Amino acid sequence: MKHDKLIKIGDIMEVEITGLQKYGAFVKFGKYRGLIHISEIKSSYVADIHDLVAVGQRCQAQVIDIDEYNSKISLSFRTLEAHPQTHHMQRKFHFNNPTNKIGFKPFNEHLVSWTKEQVSYLKTVKGIAG
Repeated sequence: MKHDKLIKIGDIMEVEITGLQKYGAFVKFGKYRGLIHISEIKSSYVADIHDLVAVGQRCQAQVIDIDEYNSKISLSFRTLEAHPQTHHMQRKFHFNNPTNKIGFKPFNEHLVSWTKEQVSYLKTVKGIAG
């Protein structure tokens, strides 16, 4: 499903947990599907995700990344905690700064130039022929 711009990073959504894996919780909200990585379940260490959430549970989650190329949406419970750790302030900066590029798209945009720089470096400094 191509992202249709109806949701954006920072939106708070009502989600339903549809599946659990050791690395995170799969959720659905409207016509969308997403993942809440185990590191985004809560600020403190999570040993077993099954101790905190269950399939069928409905709750609030915040959109933290949208990968338009692979149609993947990442969400977080952690950013909605009353007193989240430092990362919340960093994410808040990104949400409120529309010129700040985060996510997979900027990485893809820069990958070609980074590769060229690395090849050039290897040719000049390391003496590798190419």
